[in-house]
Amino acid sequence: MRTGARSRRWSAAAGLAVLAAAAGGALSPPAAAQGETPPGQVEFPTHCLPPQEAGLPPADGPTTARLTVDDPAPQVGDTITVTYQVAATPAVNPAGGDLPADALIPTGRILLSGAQSGEVTVVGARRNDPVPAGAPLPAVTMTGSFTVTAPGETTLAPGAYTLHTGVPPALDTVCTPATAAPVSERLTATPLPTANLRSVSLGAAHGKPGDTVKATAAGFTPGAAVTIAGRAGAAQTGDAVTAAADVLGVVRAELPVTDRATTAVVAYEGAAWSAAQGSGPAAYTVIDASPPPSPAPPPSPAPPSSAAPPSPAAPPPSAAPPPSPLPSGTQKLTATVDPGALGMTQSGEDITLGAVPYGDGGAAPGRIGTVTVTDARGGPAGWSLIGKVTDFTGPGGVRIPGASLSWTPTCTAAAGSASTCTPGSAGPVGPQGAVLASTADAPLAGGTFTIDAAVTLQVPRYTPPGAYAAVLTLTLS
Repeated sequence: MRTGARSRRWSAAAGLAVLAAAAGGALSPPAAAQGETPPGQVEFPTHCLPPQEAGLPPADGPTTARLTVDDPAPQVGDTITVTYQVAATPAVNPAGGDLPADALIPTGRILLSGAQSGEVTVVGARRNDPVPAGAPLPAVTMTGSFTVTAPGETTLAPGAYTLHTGVPPALDTVCTPATAAPVSERLTATPLPTANLRSVSLGAAHGKPGDTVKATAAGFTPGAAVTIAGRAGAAQTGDAVTAAADVLGVVRAELPVTDRATTAVVAYEGAAWSAAQGSGPAAYTVIDASPPPSPAPPPSPAPPSSAAPPSPAAPPPSAAPPPSPLPSGTQKLTATVDPGALGMTQSGEDITLGAVPYGDGGAAPGRIGTVTVTDARGGPAGWSLIGKVTDFTGPGGVRIPGASLSWTPTCTAAAGSASTCTPGSAGPVGPQGAVLASTADAPLAGGTFTIDAAVTLQVPRYTPPGAYAAVLTLTLS
């Protein structure tokens, strides 16, 4: 494992394998008052094609439907349950005789548009009264779920649905909207809070007064003027340089460090550094290895005379006194403590999450490989360990959003460590990133820290079976 002065990027490619599935129970939407049209109920022309073996002509007519969601104001990463209720359909019983009770299995699709696009599969339970031969098929209710992946307003409209007779002979009547169905439901999602991922790393952790240190700052606004400056505790020192961020938000500059009070380097946009708009400090030590002044020799005894000799002329105030030799048999000792590096290691390579049954979906649990962070820089700067995860990709390119992965971090400082380790908040990881653990800036920071996290992937209902893999990247800065 390579370690460096202040910031080191370290990535762990972890194949997170899960078996995905889901199941559907029917949820009935809230009932409207007597004689009122339920909120969100829509009507659209439908073409219902009965099974060929039934010998029936297509049925055309209106479908009356309604969509509802369990949370119209979610946050990105939340799982939403959606209900598709068909109150009336032009489809008729395709069986040659009466259709018995609890023999009809409905499935359908819901179309998403706006901030998030795609389709949601919904399934209903066998729940119907007997249907006479040739009579219209009854109302059905179907449910499904999806994960919110984008902030903003998403609209939901009914799509095609299939009415399957689950008794021999098994027959499917497929009903397709003749024109696009109107919007029946909508939700407005708020984005996840994002961590400040601005950082600065140095080419060296220490130097003599007047040395120039190479600094690389990342995570800033492309084209913005970024100041790279020395710090001494909460104050900025006289060491500073300004450069423009490139198209990737990266700044590379050389900072002359002449102020002996400088103990760290930060990068920031705007007039002054702030925790929200600037990087965390990168430790830097100014080492002045010049020997300390020699001690003065003991005074000589006065001459035995009652009259004091004339005093020699005093040297001008600007003239430094010449160094005095050390008394015989004495030596000067000078010791220097060189700062070390910030780095980390992780046990294991892959993370395998638990399996979930097809149809039910739900939580697939697991745990990351234990991370050990060693901070031997000996300066005032703390550190942050950030995690990001890609979308999970499975059979046929089916994806489970990375925002569906949540973690609960823990962090322990080894005995004797100068810093206290703080675990990140429990919650979604996602592609935006979340803090796994951190230590605060302090007059003297450092130590050895052990970090773990329990992870859970929320698998939507009726996700196609198979293994779904993603990449978790950890960045230490």
